[in-house]
Amino acid sequence: MEFDDPAVMRRLCGERLGPEAGRQFAALARPGFRLVPASQEAPAAGRSRLGGPALLEPGTPWPESTGVPLSLHAVLDTDALAGWLGERLPVRPGLLNFFYLDPDVPYEEYRELDMYGPGAGRVVPADPARAVAVTAPEPARRYPARPVHAVEVTMLPDCWDVEDYDLTYDEDRHWGAPSLILGEMDDLNGNTTGHHCAFGWPDTSYTVRVTTRDDDGPAVHLLQLAEDTDLGWGWGDAGTVYFTIPAGALAAGDFGKAVATGLCC
Repeated sequence: MEFDDPAVMRRLCGERLGPEAGRQFAALARPGFRLVPASQEAPAAGRSRLGGPALLEPGTPWPESTGVPLSLHAVLDTDALAGWLGERLPVRPGLLNFFYLDPDVPYEEYRELDMYGPGAGRVVPADPARAVAVTAPEPARRYPARPVHAVEVTMLPDCWDVEDYDLTYDEDRHWGAPSLILGEMDDLNGNTTGHHCAFGWPDTSYTVRVTTRDDDGPAVHLLQLAEDTDLGWGWGDAGTVYFTIPAGALAAGDFGKAVATGLCC
């Protein structure tokens, strides 16, 4: 769920969930961005874009999965996003390159690939001062470059990414905190479906949890990529790809721990 005005978000939480649960749910809010095509009125967020060549430091190997090169889908310029993210970005990784397994090969070969394995997605940081454009090797797909403007929004988790212990709820009326959110805020759930988003929380309207948790708390959502016919990518029926990273790994700048999750209807 995304909101342009944090005050409106807090008011809706209190009105719909009550003072205690509303306060608890509002406390889960994270700053994020809705990524839209850049224009003269909405300039690109630094070097952030969808598609195009990767921006890598010289000598960086192109990421692969079982010998198949991944496709570059996006670059985020975190220096341009850091002001809104604040403490949610504990390190300054510069440029983040997002790769996903999506080769241009015959279907007979494609269906043998492990699209859901740990190597299907990679996030590779690069120093902006040293990064150079690198064209994807075949058979990785090459998508047209689209600079993006980052619209600052405040985001709440959808019901599938809420744990029972996050909220106080009436056990006689709800089977858990997700049930409370689904029942009282369902009309707001999934309002980022079909959008490209960065940071904040993922849209998980597929009824499947995206955000894992560990001793450091919920994983950090880095990027949500929706089906995009203009760019020429898609994953199954209305598919979406999410990139997340454990909070501790982000704090340490270890983007090798980032994972990609692909979901479709």
